[in-house]
Amino acid sequence: MSEREHIEGAEVIPIGTRGRPGRGTGQRPSAAARGLAGKAAKGPAQRPPRPKKAAEPPVVQAVPEEAAEAPVSAAVVRERSPMAGIPVSDWQAALEGAAREVLGTDWEQQLARLLAFLRRRVTGDYVVDDYGFDAELTQRFLLATLRPIAEKWFRIEVRGTENIPADGGALVVSNHSGTIPVDGLMTMVSIHDHTGRFLRPLGADLVFRMPFVSSLARKAGATLACSEDAERMLRGGELVGVWPEGFKGIGKPYSERYKLQRFGRGGFVSAALRTGVPIIPLSVVGAEEIYPLVGNVPSLARILGVPYLPITPFFPLLGPLGLVPLPSKWIIEFGEPIRTDDYDAGAADDPMLVFNVTDQVRETIQQTLYSLLMQRPSVFR
Repeated sequence: MSEREHIEGAEVIPIGTRGRPGRGTGQRPSAAARGLAGKAAKGPAQRPPRPKKAAEPPVVQAVPEEAAEAPVSAAVVRERSPMAGIPVSDWQAALEGAAREVLGTDWEQQLARLLAFLRRRVTGDYVVDDYGFDAELTQRFLLATLRPIAEKWFRIEVRGTENIPADGGALVVSNHSGTIPVDGLMTMVSIHDHTGRFLRPLGADLVFRMPFVSSLARKAGATLACSEDAERMLRGGELVGVWPEGFKGIGKPYSERYKLQRFGRGGFVSAALRTGVPIIPLSVVGAEEIYPLVGNVPSLARILGVPYLPITPFFPLLGPLGLVPLPSKWIIEFGEPIRTDDYDAGAADDPMLVFNVTDQVRETIQQTLYSLLMQRPSVFR
């Protein structure tokens, strides 16, 4: 027997098994094998790596001939962004469609006018009159903001606009109601939309003492309710609006709705007599229900410096949400003008004549209010 055959036929005994086969063949070395390693074996024993399994052959799926011939796209490597690959023409069409929906079919002209308006605001190239009235800002900002409220929320029905003169001075005298003077704002937008004229309101002192409100009121055309300014605007051909009831009208309780309060001392009649302009009675139905006044806190109102502190069914119970007006149905009717140019020059200094004309205007508005209330089916329609 050769030496090679003798080695192949010999029984191989693993080292460190003390002559007993079968030990030391596991994954953890025996104590004798660890002893042979000396001091280096004192660290944690490392397991020998497990034999790797043979990789399974990949599953090959059948691919259509058209797909096999096409080049591999980037989507195979990574997921493509949903916004990637949109043509510029599609973006342009989408922007044009959005502009058409917001600004109308003539959106290009509307956008050009808007940009020109902003440029004039930045450069200061705009005109205001002696009272601070900014016609462009009022038309493009204030009235544009109020118009959807008048048309969609209050659904205002306007009557008698033919009684408003197309030009020249005139004095619009209206009842006042609503806890918050929203009726004045709605009257402004209604007159402008139906006649194209701007109403120049006469406001109380409190309006021009309030920050931001005073500046906006001036720019919207309001001025202080004094005889000098009123007569000056009437002589200048302006359409002036006055609410003789004042805070007593808008601050009256809901139980006294549509009952006119005292019309003051007739200062508006004196201004109309001195300038010879017609007086146009205006009756507004619907404003009494937007904030039904059920209470007041006079002590706190005096501390805050306001005429009254209203309590409504929703304010202050619901907080800021209680400031949302109720969507009552409004009717605005302009009565036949009361001429003042037939009186003598000194008629404005006759207290009895002034009282009679004032009472005539008040009774005309009151009777029209009763008539409109009978015509209105309900508060909200």
